[in-house]
Amino acid sequence: MHNAVAIIPARFDSTRFPGKPLSTLNGKILIQHVYEHASDAKLVNSVLVATDDQRIFDAVTAFGGSVVMTSGNHESGTDRIAEVAAGIECGVVVNVQGDEPFIRPEMIDDVVDMLHNDINASISTLATTITDDDEIKSPNVVKVVVDDDGFALYFSRSPIPYYRDDWKDLGNAAFNTADIVIFKHIGIYGYRKDDLLKFSSMPRGRLENIEKLEQLRALAAGMRIKVKETEFDTFGIDTEEDLRKAERVFNS
Repeated sequence: MHNAVAIIPARFDSTRFPGKPLSTLNGKILIQHVYEHASDAKLVNSVLVATDDQRIFDAVTAFGGSVVMTSGNHESGTDRIAEVAAGIECGVVVNVQGDEPFIRPEMIDDVVDMLHNDINASISTLATTITDDDEIKSPNVVKVVVDDDGFALYFSRSPIPYYRDDWKDLGNAAFNTADIVIFKHIGIYGYRKDDLLKFSSMPRGRLENIEKLEQLRALAAGMRIKVKETEFDTFGIDTEEDLRKAERVFNS
């Protein structure tokens, strides 16, 4: 098996929640929760935080984590982890979002395992079945459709596939979720190192710019993304209200 590393991109200057990685959740800073969960994955050999901010660097060092300083010019977390991956010896790179305190080690292992077991996959990711009408409608919840072999056909912020016969007379009524299957994409990715570097060097594509989903760049370029259904769900911390929601989950 190829050496696998989990890299957590983290930046301080979030538009909606500045300083988010250092916000406190259940007695620990947010980035520490993510780091510790990633460290519990069985199929990764090391975990690194990638940041361009000295405050985050110092905080990760303080709790005993491994951290690398990167350029401050990256447009995305994927570009940030690609910079780090280019300088280390590894075969598989897992992009673990730094604002996902409920990420499970099993989810990280799943994306690594897919690349180990399918030579046709350049990238791997996860999805879970949507059971909530609001999530089907929400453009903030990304949906994915897959082929018969589990490879992604398309990702969209719109409800896909569209159940024409079931929904044609709905108007503004709620979608019926009882007899349909729609997958929500969970934003964790595994990459073969060479494919990550290739992906990061590509210009943004037309569909990517329309949907604002960078994985569409990979699909448009012919890179194959393997998708596995998972029983686990998670949510990112984008706002202070999300942080309060996470506190309630921890305390429930």
